[in-house]
Amino acid sequence: MKAFRFGQAAAVLTAGALALTACGGNSSVAGTSSADASGSATAAADYSTLSGTVTAGGSSAQANAQAAWSAGFKAQAAKVTINYDKSQGSGGGVTNFISGSYDFAGSDAYLSADQATKAQAVCGTGGAVNLPVYLDGVAIVFNLKGVDKLQLSAGTLAKIFTQQITSWDDAAIKADNPGATLPSTAITTVTRSDGSGTTQNFSNYLHQVAPDVWTAPASNKWPVAGSSAQQGGSGVVNTVKAGDGTIGYADHSAIGDLPAAAIKAGDKYVSFSQDGVTKAITTAVTPAKSTVAGDLGQDIDYTKLTSGDAYPIPLISYDILCTQFKDAAQAKLATAYIDYIVSDQGQKIAAKNAGSAPLPIELADKIRATLKTVS
Repeated sequence: MKAFRFGQAAAVLTAGALALTACGGNSSVAGTSSADASGSATAAADYSTLSGTVTAGGSSAQANAQAAWSAGFKAQAAKVTINYDKSQGSGGGVTNFISGSYDFAGSDAYLSADQATKAQAVCGTGGAVNLPVYLDGVAIVFNLKGVDKLQLSAGTLAKIFTQQITSWDDAAIKADNPGATLPSTAITTVTRSDGSGTTQNFSNYLHQVAPDVWTAPASNKWPVAGSSAQQGGSGVVNTVKAGDGTIGYADHSAIGDLPAAAIKAGDKYVSFSQDGVTKAITTAVTPAKSTVAGDLGQDIDYTKLTSGDAYPIPLISYDILCTQFKDAAQAKLATAYIDYIVSDQGQKIAAKNAGSAPLPIELADKIRATLKTVS
């Protein structure tokens, strides 16, 4: 499997797989009630006979969705307990999965080639599959006294987070915000201290779109010294909220009432929206190369996101599990839970509680097809 790099060639998720009514009409996404959204991905399954415990963890971006999914699944599978540890972050989730501690890992990055090889120790030669269950966006949050709206281009963002821009009244920020009154307050960048898929996504975006400024490769470890480094997305959000002149990045579902900057795409500045994420995914995503049957890792080419209605920093988050479990009963539990996550009901719950964009029906069907091969 190729190392996690959103941004080789870009197209639609699979040939024809994510034709999401780009020309209008009914939406083919899980969570809709249109006639076009009917099909196997919206069908409800019977989980009532299941019993046991599913242990997982990782992505803090999935935290709100996982809480809602766990409660919704529990209502239908009363004898099943879902334990999802959001404190681990994507890096910790993958580490614990590879060690055999988790039934699945939540991660905002698909497995790197090295991680995929290591996963064979617990999964066997069949390996692990990356299933994209959650679509959202990386929000650029800020807290600046007297300023509640902000526009930022990729170049300006890259200079802020490499600390080449250190004051809010810098000429580059003023150019992005004509007519705005910006104070001379010093900028404090707030970043993740842990291994983070959100960091991977954001750093990959900067590397692709502003390579002259952001020269470091995409990484789940923040590469620039001097920021206020915090554990987890909640740590970033809380630190930004507590300061003045602070700016950070987090999954949009986690930002609460903090304002988020509109990010430049083409000649427009685009605020986060579910529709904007859907547009971005259908515009700039192609399947990642993998040797594992049923794997659904995806690459994003951020340079394709130049339309004013596509959110420029989308985020795809995965649930990662073995294709073959050591315990068939545990495989049945884990696949049933993920089946619920990608169902019409599961995606509606995530959209309501985490603000995520519902999965396209065609992708949900592909995930279900992969789940049927897990034993």
